[in-house]
Amino acid sequence: MKAKYINPFTDFGFKKIFGEEASKPLLLDFLNAILPKNDKIAVLSFKNNEQLGQTEFDRKAIYDIYCENEKGEKFIVELQKAKQNYFKEGTIYYATFPIQEQAERGEWNYNLKAVYCIGILDFTFDDYESEPEKSEVIHTIKLKNQNEKTFYDKLTYIYLEMPNFKKNEADLKTRIEKWLYFIKHLEDFQTIPSIFNDEVFSKAFEKAEIAKYGAIELDNYENSLKSYRDLKGVIDTAFDEGKLEGKLEIAKSLKLLGIEINVISKSTGLTNEEIEKL
Repeated sequence: MKAKYINPFTDFGFKKIFGEEASKPLLLDFLNAILPKNDKIAVLSFKNNEQLGQTEFDRKAIYDIYCENEKGEKFIVELQKAKQNYFKEGTIYYATFPIQEQAERGEWNYNLKAVYCIGILDFTFDDYESEPEKSEVIHTIKLKNQNEKTFYDKLTYIYLEMPNFKKNEADLKTRIEKWLYFIKHLEDFQTIPSIFNDEVFSKAFEKAEIAKYGAIELDNYENSLKSYRDLKGVIDTAFDEGKLEGKLEIAKSLKLLGIEINVISKSTGLTNEEIEKL
């Protein structure tokens, strides 16, 4: 059966639902569903998602979505489609940019605004594969000391392991569970489930309906869907065959498939320069 709605794990689909100016109410609702009550956002604005290092020799970071709330707190929202080497290190590296950009010239007391890094993962962490009882969906991580006391509360990592989310429609109770169900099953829906009976989700389904796209958007989505399938196919096969260390071979395969260099870089940990030389 032909899909009625887009795949939100594609670059096009993810940004269509959460990354456009008209999608801001959806992103705001999604983030507030994840955050603690005391950290709720009232106003959200998009920022430049390309972050440059301080010198021409520094590496840069390109986020899927980068935004800021009314208090100046920063939010990085990343869709991660496949496993990669040093994934956790990569997200920590990304967090350094919104921290560094807060530096002020001259005298400054280092009073930083909070930074949140949110990753929607289309895979599971290796750490828990041998411990099924620990297969949580939402991981909230802060900097703590040896006694499990929070040392610094302005840097928060939130990872959503989508494969671990297995609830049915009848079991959904919280707002974040509804969003997770929406993201995981959107491409499979032919009608809108009754659980999604409010204005925010109505807007989300409207933006996700393929029949509403013109020729250019439809072509962009089809290309994005092909890239997503090719990327997952190559990287998942590499993991299955124990070839994860062969990053150069994976990158070569993805490059031959026409996958964008920035996407290959995020998926393998290689620099753009290393990939261009292949």
